[in-house]
Amino acid sequence: CDRWGIPAMMFLSCLLCSFPSFHLAIHIIAHLFNFHRYSRSRQATNGSLASILSSLSHGEKEGDSWLNPIQSPDMTVEYVTFTSIAGLTGVIMTIALILMVTSATKFIRKNYFEVFWYTHHLFVFYIVGLGIHGIGGIVRGQTEESMNENDPHKCAESFQKWDNHDSDCRDPQFEGHPPESWKWILAPVILYIFERILRFYRSQQKVVITKVVMHPSKVLELQMNKGGFSMEVGQYIFVNCPSISLLEWHPFTLTSAPEEDSFSIHIRAAGDWTENLIRAFEQQDSSIPRIEVDGPFGTASEDVFQYEVAMLVGAGIGVTPFASILKSIWYKFQHADHDLKTQKIYFYWICRETGAFSWFNDLLISLEQEMEELGKVDFLNYRLFLTGWDSNIVGHAALNFDKATDIVTGLKQKTSFGRPMWDNEFSTIATSHPKSVVGVFLCGPRTLAKSLRKCCHRYSSLDPRKVQFYFNKENF
Repeated sequence: CDRWGIPAMMFLSCLLCSFPSFHLAIHIIAHLFNFHRYSRSRQATNGSLASILSSLSHGEKEGDSWLNPIQSPDMTVEYVTFTSIAGLTGVIMTIALILMVTSATKFIRKNYFEVFWYTHHLFVFYIVGLGIHGIGGIVRGQTEESMNENDPHKCAESFQKWDNHDSDCRDPQFEGHPPESWKWILAPVILYIFERILRFYRSQQKVVITKVVMHPSKVLELQMNKGGFSMEVGQYIFVNCPSISLLEWHPFTLTSAPEEDSFSIHIRAAGDWTENLIRAFEQQDSSIPRIEVDGPFGTASEDVFQYEVAMLVGAGIGVTPFASILKSIWYKFQHADHDLKTQKIYFYWICRETGAFSWFNDLLISLEQEMEELGKVDFLNYRLFLTGWDSNIVGHAALNFDKATDIVTGLKQKTSFGRPMWDNEFSTIATSHPKSVVGVFLCGPRTLAKSLRKCCHRYSSLDPRKVQFYFNKENF
């Protein structure tokens, strides 16, 4: 390629064009260098090989045999960039990718979710642009016929005599390489379209809201029915409310058990969309908003019953997948023929305010009673931690410590103030189950995930026959 003046950097940039971010920057920089060299070669009048190659036909008498996309000395790089297919699609793809990457940062996603949601759909322009990016044929090579007529080694040295009657060398003919990127995106695009059609079909199935419960701390519970709906513990669904937004779909973990006739979710006010949804259900004088549901979809929590011992750690509303698991346990113990591999469950629920404990108080009370009646008090060991409190609550709890039930939750298990001492918890579990495989499941913030992951490594035995901790995390 270099012998005919085609920069090798162009070939390198094409190899990297399908990689985003860092490789995209390399691709763009490579093209900028190429266009600069093309422009300099087109303006050159020194009779060099580059200037002669740049003056080849641009689609006139000799057909589409040009090599330099800059057709005249007066043509600027900016003009070629914004008028050629490769340049225009490259600009569109670059802008789309920059907007997608910047709007996907944690700050934007948490504080301006709608900006992230709508901007991320610019991937359509990126994919379309990628598919047609190479149609213009800016990356070119010498035709096979021209290669057979001309000896590259001989003719490159005597390029001044091209088309001379006394010379065997003729002007080389070039052609654009056919676009290849569509081959790489075709299969993913087909799968994506099929998945969108499937999701649209499932979202159009009728959803019947059977019960609406408003819990403390701005938490909405919806109990629903849908034909053909089948779930496993810890799974989640996507929910859309057309009266709020036609395009926004938000994921929510199922808090119901597979054994129940209906499925439920708990929604905490954490942004404009959730606040508008809760407000819509709070308005008693209006009709119940229509809800569309897609799913369910699997998570790591599905594997909880594959472990002999399980540690469930939920922070705030992150308790939702474990509510599904605890409900399923309750139903399994209702039937004596259940086959449960899990022998022990340690459940930790960390909340900032006392009102959050009321979300699943009834469930925990029922589990306490069920375990006592079946003589399996040791099966479920749960600990509730309150991280936000005042001196009045602590003093009241200390005065009533001797009572049978906790003054905060009404449960027999006393509420702990502060955060768990994870080293003590892991050490106790490792000592109590010296030869067990322990599954650690978290639905909570990243900082908590780091602490639990470190503890899993620290307290897992080097001997594979002894206690092993396996960490599983869900997005919070």
